[in-house]
Amino acid sequence: MVAPIESDDRSGRDIVGAVLKACSLLEHFDASRPVWTLNDLTSASGMNKTTVHRLMATLIHAGWIDRTSEGSYRVAMPLFEIGSAALVQLDLRTAARPYMESLATTFGDTAFLMVPADEGAVCIDRLEGHNPLVVAGINIGSVMPYHAAAGPIAMLAFSNALRERWFRRELPAYTDRTLTDATALSEHLDSVRAAGYSVSNSDYLDGVAAVAAPILGRDGTAVASISIGGRVEAFEGDALQDKIERVCDAAARLTHIAASLPVRA
Repeated sequence: MVAPIESDDRSGRDIVGAVLKACSLLEHFDASRPVWTLNDLTSASGMNKTTVHRLMATLIHAGWIDRTSEGSYRVAMPLFEIGSAALVQLDLRTAARPYMESLATTFGDTAFLMVPADEGAVCIDRLEGHNPLVVAGINIGSVMPYHAAAGPIAMLAFSNALRERWFRRELPAYTDRTLTDATALSEHLDSVRAAGYSVSNSDYLDGVAAVAAPILGRDGTAVASISIGGRVEAFEGDALQDKIERVCDAAARLTHIAASLPVRA
């Protein structure tokens, strides 16, 4: 159980004490006790009754908490949806790890797992191979534009919702090979969707090429992408075809897993 919080945390100007208090109240709700009365929550939290009442009223207004017919508190659907989304990413990352390890070991390239977000493709896992080139600038937590690099483009090609939102923005150039013309990009996305995979060559980082394939949810929309990236000269001829086949196979197997998870586009 969490410790009582009665005063605002002043250790940093960016920390809001009321939010910390509200979060501490939410932590009391779990599978063993999904419903709390005001009196019980007050006693368990160590806060005064007025504070608990005001915080819970705010959480109800925000849609995070519901009131039962008896007046008790219970977690509302948005919290379940956020929890499900977090579990999906965790499960997908765990499931993708063996495939990333296989790709990195087989080809020596850097393997990536990315998921879609409003501001771009988010790298949630990365595994370096034995090749000397380290793909700098793409790390766990990096947010990448959808119109450059194989992984983001693979997701953009397989999500109509993402494509509609992203084409409303300007398309900045990251190298002289970045597609910044909407028509040219749209045609490229159509070809990626038809092929089932994406190949990039110095369109995000000079000298770096990559192969990616989408991981699809149950509705056929991309929920992630798996990719490998490295020196451009290692992504040619038979070597490129081998990488395409292995990446597509990994994505297909992960799609089978992702299709069974409660994800949203």
